[in-house]
Amino acid sequence: MTKITGFGAHSFETAFLVGWTPEQLDFDELGHVNNIVYVRCMQNIAVKHWSALAPDALQQRVHFIVLRHEIDYRDPILPGEHAEIRTWLGKASGPRFDRHVDIRKQGASKYSARARTTWVMLDRQTGRPQRITPEIYEAFGVTPEQLD
Repeated sequence: MTKITGFGAHSFETAFLVGWTPEQLDFDELGHVNNIVYVRCMQNIAVKHWSALAPDALQQRVHFIVLRHEIDYRDPILPGEHAEIRTWLGKASGPRFDRHVDIRKQGASKYSARARTTWVMLDRQTGRPQRITPEIYEAFGVTPEQLD
């Protein structure tokens, strides 16, 4: 279930949301979702959010790469449990853009994993960093003032 309401995603309440059920290979020897799987989920939801909102012409000109992940783990997801993954935008500076991700069991009040990831926008032709422009904010339906 993908809720394409990520337009204007600037908080947990306005976040882009996808549902997720871990598969057998997602679990480690301790019987819960492996930490590296959470990182994959963070990458996947960011790409889905960008792909759902950015016009094709913009996607053909620029793309984002991860510079840094800062992750907290709290409540393990176990076999048979379903989760929700949310993402929203954070502060932008120059070519850098923060993105927040919250992964939690469906209906849970506390997160299983949460992260702030710093992305860098690159020009697809040159591979060089590009400043975040008003066009990027417009694609996501946010203003710089809304972002923390």
